Amino acid sequence: MTQYLAPEGATTAGLRTAYEEAARATDEAVSKADPATEVHLPEAPWEPGVVHHWPVRRIPLHLLQETAQHTGHADIIRESLDGASSTARRVR
Repeated sequence: MTQYLAPEGATTAGLRTAYEEAARATDEAVSKADPATEVHLPEAPWEPGVVHHWPVRRIPLHLLQETAQHTGHADIIRESLDGASSTARRVR
């Protein structure tokens, strides 16, 4: 999946800056939103045709869970190399 690959010419510093900017934008959006507002999520590649709607309060918790899952181990590096997602293989 190309969405998990760094763009051609990307640098570590540039990717870190983009991540920090996305984190700031997320913090700002969450702080302004009603926590109970339902948000339509994009279709996930591992659940085609399934549309989820989550309350705003669940989204930052999900981001924390995903960050924790990938921080401190090589899974995110493996995913960037082979494009496979461990999330897709988890039993829900």
